[in-house]
Amino acid sequence: MEMQKNKRRADEGMGFLLRFENVAWYEEGKVSILDRRIYPIEVRFVECSRHEEVAQAIHDMVTQSAGPYSAAAMGMALAAYEVRNEKEEKVRAFMEKAAFTLSHARPTTVEKMKEITETSLKIVQKSLDEGVKGLELVDRLQHYAVERMNNNYRKYEKIGAYLADIIPDNGTIMTQCFAETVLGTLLNECRRRKKQIRVICPETRPYFQGARLTASVVNDMGFDVTVICDNMVGYTMMKKKVDLFTSAADVITMDGYVINKVGTFQIAMLAHYFHIPYYVTGTPNLSHKTVDSVVIEERDPELVLHAMNIKVTQEGVKGYYPAFDITHPELVNGVVTDKGILRPDKLATYYE
Repeated sequence: MEMQKNKRRADEGMGFLLRFENVAWYEEGKVSILDRRIYPIEVRFVECSRHEEVAQAIHDMVTQSAGPYSAAAMGMALAAYEVRNEKEEKVRAFMEKAAFTLSHARPTTVEKMKEITETSLKIVQKSLDEGVKGLELVDRLQHYAVERMNNNYRKYEKIGAYLADIIPDNGTIMTQCFAETVLGTLLNECRRRKKQIRVICPETRPYFQGARLTASVVNDMGFDVTVICDNMVGYTMMKKKVDLFTSAADVITMDGYVINKVGTFQIAMLAHYFHIPYYVTGTPNLSHKTVDSVVIEERDPELVLHAMNIKVTQEGVKGYYPAFDITHPELVNGVVTDKGILRPDKLATYYE
């Protein structure tokens, strides 16, 4: 693409998982998504030839963290390809339906996903009004998807720099799940400053994102990384002298609550007990004024009864799998944004 030829890509220097083409990529009538459910045990891409398949891949956790947002944008380009030969009226209706399908693939992130699909829809409407459709419309949507990734990485470069400021030299941080872009930008910034840090990541069952994804990226980028079981957090904080706990967030409500991968809340409580600061990264979400507006997704409980597709319980044993939990603002030392570090009770200032 032209952008790639003339503009530095913000994924330069990132680990394999964070390269644009390895997150989600539209090309020639297909969206290719790296299957994060099995990486790094196996490097496999799921290929989608219809936008519904992209939505299903998002639902099925083929991609996660920031990956679904990139996949949704690429999915809109794929939807335009599906109706490339149709008349304008059908294109408009089809794209609106596709936007709904992609944005509603997972319930907890609907509002953030809608920001992406609705932007794609605006491009569709403007293009059709200008008489642009067919493959040219597809190109415009694919260009938006790539530019969005580039701009998002640029935004997180600022967040990574603010986070690097508060990590001591030779410090140890603990993460939760896979913070994706901010993890890569933080490590790039530390490398630029020649600041060595150590990373400890809980395994993050039942999908093991910490063990498979976070640890892989940190290792790819040349930093010290250690994986622990999810129930080792408290002892590890004492034994390994953790300096800071940090996570990304699926939602940061305007009243200061953090919705993130289940397990974040208990790590934040332990960090609070041991006087270890917790800094969450992301953007306060205007569509969630209060925590009451958030729907916590509950996934297939059968997943809890398995470890990497191996059943570990007897028949008749039940499971329970809330995919996210809620961390209260009094446990959060600061929200690290691209505009600086904000107190959780002052998030409205981000938009002033």
